[in-house]
Amino acid sequence: MSYCKAIESMQPEERRALHKNYHDNFYGFPIHNDDELFGRLIMEINQAGLSWETILKKESSFRKAYDDFSIQKIAHYTQEDRNRLLNDAGIIRNKLKVNAAIENAKTVLELQKEFGSFENWLEHNHPKSKEEWVKLFKKTFKFTGGEIVGEFLMSIGYLPGAHEENCAIYKKVLKANPMWKRNV
Repeated sequence: MSYCKAIESMQPEERRALHKNYHDNFYGFPIHNDDELFGRLIMEINQAGLSWETILKKESSFRKAYDDFSIQKIAHYTQEDRNRLLNDAGIIRNKLKVNAAIENAKTVLELQKEFGSFENWLEHNHPKSKEEWVKLFKKTFKFTGGEIVGEFLMSIGYLPGAHEENCAIYKKVLKANPMWKRNV
């Protein structure tokens, strides 16, 4: 079942509203801010093994815990920061995921030096098949498997499939000119 159809069948209403907001305003739309791109990657990594609903409910806690997803700040986190994150009940307290966020921030800083921005690095590597992207991400980042990479890239408009063509949001996404559309 697609995300579009899944939302229609959700109950109760607050659960449906949480997913609908993400679906209608964020999922599949391009992101042009490196910190926000990196924040989406952190959230996708933290979703591994959990429901997306859990992550959506904790998004504001993730923003607070990870300094509003500031790549610069996260890359310079100390052991004290790692301990703080591992003790923060508002986020996912998984050592591998916390370490991945910090190490991946350091990697993104290097990519920014070389390409000017994280977004430029993504654009430089576009287009690729999902399999090629997964291989690149696994080589470049920590804790990035096929589902994480696929959902990350679909959620930011680099891979198609976030919305069905008969979904009302599909046309809004097309107007935002996602990267996948540029090669159709």
